[in-house]
Amino acid sequence: MTRSPYDAIAEGYAALNATSLLNEYYNRPALAELAGDVAGRRVLDVGCGSGPILADLLERGAIVTGIDSSAGMLEQARARLGDAVDLRVADLAEPLPFEDDTFDDVVASQVLHYLKDWAPCLAELHRVLKPGGRLIVSEEHPSAIFFSDRLSGGDREYFGVHRRTEEWELGGRTTELTFWDRPLHAMTDAFAEAGFRIATISEPAPAPAAFERFPELRKHASGRFLAFLLFVLVAE
Repeated sequence: MTRSPYDAIAEGYAALNATSLLNEYYNRPALAELAGDVAGRRVLDVGCGSGPILADLLERGAIVTGIDSSAGMLEQARARLGDAVDLRVADLAEPLPFEDDTFDDVVASQVLHYLKDWAPCLAELHRVLKPGGRLIVSEEHPSAIFFSDRLSGGDREYFGVHRRTEEWELGGRTTELTFWDRPLHAMTDAFAEAGFRIATISEPAPAPAAFERFPELRKHASGRFLAFLLFVLVAE
């Protein structure tokens, strides 16, 4: 397995996630709400990073496993969670190291957008889920990406799958990340082709605590803004 670009910024990225509006006060609370009661359920977090979502699931009584392509990020997760949690280096572009029908739920938070082709990955996630199990997905909202591009002077169309490359600097370290952006219909088509039924589509608001930590959010009359699009998918 090749070295992950996240290895270079693992410590800085973990620190950023712990305090940022989009992760700590938006994405994580929204995922926890959609997951609901997970006590006693076997849950796989793919692209678990430094483990904040695993920590939430553990606190709610889930039996958790985490995988990530970055050994550096998993070091951060072990520091957070200890050695009792099953953490493994694995690449979503390759077959997963689990038997069929292993998990009740899979969480894929902000990770599918690193893949140009979702089909092999979704097939693997379907395989390791028990029949009727849930895949809970969080992705960047395609409309937010489109409008951001236009506001910055870009002319990329909404439709189609597009490569986006960004240079990130965190903790004094720099790395280059590549994302594959796609419209909503491409996401839902991929889910259906992999054998998933869409149970929920969510465009959440930030958690209430966000308005105390980031008072500038009050300028949004509804308290909502486009950032993430979340799905609950059922394996059929």
